[in-house]
Amino acid sequence: MILSLLKILLFFAVVLALALGAQHLAQTGQPLQLVFNGTEYTLGPVQAVAAGLALLVLAWLVMKLLGFLLAMLRFVLGDQTAINRWFDRSRERKGYAALSEGMLAVASGEGRLAQDQAARAAKFLDRPEITDLLAAQAAEVAGDVDAAGAAYRRMLGDQRTRFVGVRGLMRQRLALGDTATALRLAEKAYALKPRHQEMQDQLLSLQAKAGDWKGARGVLKDKRRQGQIPADLHIRRDAVLALQEAREVLAQGNSISAREAAISANRASPDLIPAAVLAARSYIGQKDYRNAARVLEKTWSYRPHPSLAAVYAEIMPDETAAQRLKRFEGLMKQRPDDPETRLLRAELALAAEDFPGARRALGNLAESDPTVRSLSLMAAVERGEGADDSVVRGWLAKALTADRGPQWICDNCQNIMADWAPVCDSCGAFDTLSWRKAPHSLTAASPNGVELLPLLVGTPNPSPQPAEPGAAPMPAAALATQVVTERVSQTATRREPDVAPGMVPREIDYARVEPSRTVTEPEPPQTIVEVIPVRPDVEPPEPAERP
Repeated sequence: MILSLLKILLFFAVVLALALGAQHLAQTGQPLQLVFNGTEYTLGPVQAVAAGLALLVLAWLVMKLLGFLLAMLRFVLGDQTAINRWFDRSRERKGYAALSEGMLAVASGEGRLAQDQAARAAKFLDRPEITDLLAAQAAEVAGDVDAAGAAYRRMLGDQRTRFVGVRGLMRQRLALGDTATALRLAEKAYALKPRHQEMQDQLLSLQAKAGDWKGARGVLKDKRRQGQIPADLHIRRDAVLALQEAREVLAQGNSISAREAAISANRASPDLIPAAVLAARSYIGQKDYRNAARVLEKTWSYRPHPSLAAVYAEIMPDETAAQRLKRFEGLMKQRPDDPETRLLRAELALAAEDFPGARRALGNLAESDPTVRSLSLMAAVERGEGADDSVVRGWLAKALTADRGPQWICDNCQNIMADWAPVCDSCGAFDTLSWRKAPHSLTAASPNGVELLPLLVGTPNPSPQPAEPGAAPMPAAALATQVVTERVSQTATRREPDVAPGMVPREIDYARVEPSRTVTEPEPPQTIVEVIPVRPDVEPPEPAERP
């Protein structure tokens, strides 16, 4: 306290002397005259400034000497650490100055400078929990992975920095693509700080990628208990994890446990389409057709989907087309105006050879919402009603470049997937797939000139010409099969399903074959002797006997 008071008094004395000297020079305009011990000294302006600076330096030296003498006095009086503390304060000032410079260098992206300052701070400061953190961050900015890893490993020895070290090593493993090691590190970090939200999300994502559905459900439960996610989101994501757990149990041959898990997931989230499909098939396996239909109808009321209709057809696989159309009324009445319902009704009507009914079901869907499926069905209707070939070809030409309709699309990265999955295979996001149309930015015109097909096949004739006597028209079901076969992607490749009879193919069940080519010369007519249904989930009518 006394030393601080002396420093303040000396500072004010120096400032006062400089102020008085400056005032004297300003008033008299004469040189500064000093008298000391009977001797007079005359100083010009430059000499006065130099004398003032010398006085400041002398005062600083006096202060330092005074502090050192006081430390020596304390040492003589018995304080063994007085001198050490005097030198330590100087080292701390240098260390904290280097630490500040290093943090600023990290923030500005100067990795090498930050590493130098971190080494200097570690030299002067005995604070490894701070200097190691700065060294790790500086090494990351400089791109020195080995130095950053060494700094993070040093942090593991201190309880205060152990979480930071584990987290840093985990991020390094993720950057290298080593998700297995990253998962183990994430579990250790989560054990250290179970309420860390970022670590919870990271661990949940890694567990989902690794297929650890049971562990992921535990983390999700902790997030809900801590209030980090709302109740409805927890129920939805827990149903997704339960569904995947049921799939794995079913793959292992334990069908009873899989059925229970699938039914539980469907009850928790009725709008989850894959859960409804698996639960309905579980009921079908138990011959409980009523509950299977109830599950599918309830999910259809939330979101109509072709997979639901396919499983609905599996309930009664041996019924006729007319019987199926009548039974499907219980499903289609849930969302009668939905485009998927109208497409389903049109396909069932085509299978029953009810072409006016199929046209009524489609309505203006081919114009208001043109997709590959709606345009193909419209071509089948035109053929079934005996329209001119140019009309049918015109609809098929439009179908080649039309939108594919709703698909499983990731809400995070807009990636399109052939089948539903809990994790996006592009960005790795969890539970981000939704059944919707792709953005227009992801839809491009076909590069092989199929947009010119209307010019090659001719202009549609609005008044269809009657067929020649004796010429047998192509059955509508066969035309619909041809239309479905010609549903090509924007790369103009055809795909044909490879599934068992009575099953509805998924996107992954289609095998790639050689791309189709535009034929400008008409092919000779072919006699169709086999009637194939529009979709595998509907039964065709009995073929007429040939004379």
